Amino acid sequence: MADMEAIAEALIKGDRDTVVGLVQQAMDDGADAQQVLNEGLVAGMDVVGRRFKNNEFYVPEVLIAARAMNAGMEVLAPALAESGVKPAGVVVLGTVKGDLHDIGKNLVGMMLKGGGFEVIDAGIDVPAERFVELLQENEAQILALSALLTTTMPQMGTVIEAVKEAGIEVRTMIGGAPITQDYADEIGADGYAADAASAVDLAREMVA
Repeated sequence: MADMEAIAEALIKGDRDTVVGLVQQAMDDGADAQQVLNEGLVAGMDVVGRRFKNNEFYVPEVLIAARAMNAGMEVLAPALAESGVKPAGVVVLGTVKGDLHDIGKNLVGMMLKGGGFEVIDAGIDVPAERFVELLQENEAQILALSALLTTTMPQMGTVIEAVKEAGIEVRTMIGGAPITQDYADEIGADGYAADAASAVDLAREMVA
């Protein structure tokens, strides 16, 4: 039997080669792809997320774990596609117009992927129209906006207005250093996440 715990443990340690080897072995042994995803990779990333939230892990550890997870996902991808496993949800993610910061956004993207979500990364300096296009093209359930500058924060409100005007039904979450729950309430966002691990928890609540 495939050892899901061993996959999760290797992922937590960021041991990419072991993750790939164990996932491959699990698939060769005829393991269920969704089980390997949920009980191996996602379970491991959940622990990484909790440790990150508790300041037991820092950005480098999270990035190394996410790299191991992505490598494991590459092995799993064909089997997941074949068995028709749907992601937990689809998220369009990006940093708003005028803002060129991407470390926080990338971290959130990795953690969301680790949580079983499909992530459409719009990149940085993204205008409202582009967010609207991507939401329409990908039938996403969640729009995740990032800003690191007080000067670019108002763009979040602009994007939310544009999405409403386009008549798109989507839950919106925002985050970034200057962002607060009060600001999310003020511009009509559905949620605010203080860090990447919280963003995954919030996304799960939004699609539940």
